[in-house]
Amino acid sequence: MNYINSTIERLKQKQNVFLTGGAGVGKTTITKEVIKAYEEDAKKVAKLASTGMAAALIGGQTIHSFLDLGIASNRDELERNAKLEISKKVKKIIHSMDLVVIDEISMVSDTLLDMIKLRLHQADFKGSLLFVGDFLQLPPVVRGYAEVNFAFESHAWQDFAFETIELTHIYRTDDQAFIELINSVRFGHIDEEIHNHLNRFIKPLPNDFREFTFLFGKNETASRHNKAQLAFIENELFIKEAQIIKHNQSAKDIEIQRFMNDARIERELELKVGVPVLFSRNSWNYFNGERGVVVNLDSNFVYVQKSDGKVVKLEAVAQSKNMWKEQTIEGKKEMLEESVFTIYQFPIKLAFAITIHKSQGMSIEDLIIETNEIFAPSQFYVALSRSSNPTRLNLIAPKRQWYELAFVNKKALDFVQRGSQS
Repeated sequence: MNYINSTIERLKQKQNVFLTGGAGVGKTTITKEVIKAYEEDAKKVAKLASTGMAAALIGGQTIHSFLDLGIASNRDELERNAKLEISKKVKKIIHSMDLVVIDEISMVSDTLLDMIKLRLHQADFKGSLLFVGDFLQLPPVVRGYAEVNFAFESHAWQDFAFETIELTHIYRTDDQAFIELINSVRFGHIDEEIHNHLNRFIKPLPNDFREFTFLFGKNETASRHNKAQLAFIENELFIKEAQIIKHNQSAKDIEIQRFMNDARIERELELKVGVPVLFSRNSWNYFNGERGVVVNLDSNFVYVQKSDGKVVKLEAVAQSKNMWKEQTIEGKKEMLEESVFTIYQFPIKLAFAITIHKSQGMSIEDLIIETNEIFAPSQFYVALSRSSNPTRLNLIAPKRQWYELAFVNKKALDFVQRGSQS
């Protein structure tokens, strides 16, 4: 089945689509192809996600910023903040869209989906919706110990009448036993066989950590590990500063910094010859999460040797923050997507350590997972499913049982199981 064509076909027939499946099944690839097909057809696409990082991965913006929701997390707050009514400008922008894509839908709460529906209704939106994600991955962020409520719990979910397209083929690895293992962990199913299989990944750690990427749950631990390992390499330190170009002078420094954090762009990328790096995006000659070693640097280029021996000559690449604006072209008013600012930086990160959250979309071959920093539902599954080569996977022995790490939100589990049975 050609999932790209069937998704586009349904959307163009004004059928809303929910594209789902576990990690590594190609959801992002299909989403980007759908967006590309629409844009090549001169159609307007709103590329949205609830978090800045997920939005940056598809070259879009957050739901809150596009729909002008301010800081509201529900309709009552929207009203209190005097944002319940839609502005003329936002109404025009939403109405002009042919397709609204919302990625990482698992992180969208029921109350946020209510607000999305409200804005689409206020703007008399006539296009299609493409929601993408897996409810057995990261859940919505809640304040304190508040209950997690998912998008599918909103009445709006039923009203949108999605056609579900579920992807099942995992491209990240072809190790069948490992695929079955991570599928069991995805559903929080840990029996004796799975327990023993996970134990086999607890091995003596290598003497040289440079060969492996540590996956941590916390930013500060990952940052500390990167700095310590970089210091061990005695070669000269080079700092590649990101180049920032403001196309709109009203762009604030805090907004630029937030975008850089979300898009995994280093303001100051510290490198040495001999340092291992991970590519942080896809290109024709490298992929997101692929590993290499810096073999040379000059003022314009960084030369990275991959494990197959090929050397990639890297230059700084552009990543822009875009916004929709009404402009007059040859006397006619049109909605156009324009860049607010553009950042140029090399698409690599130090490979010593990365957080589980920032490893989103990556396929990593040489991996050590610090299991004692797993704290959120489905986080262990997200971490495990980064591995593209189980023979090079190490798990730090957890202080808890495997079933305590592989916990899943029950409501999400019930919803996904109902969907796969229908």
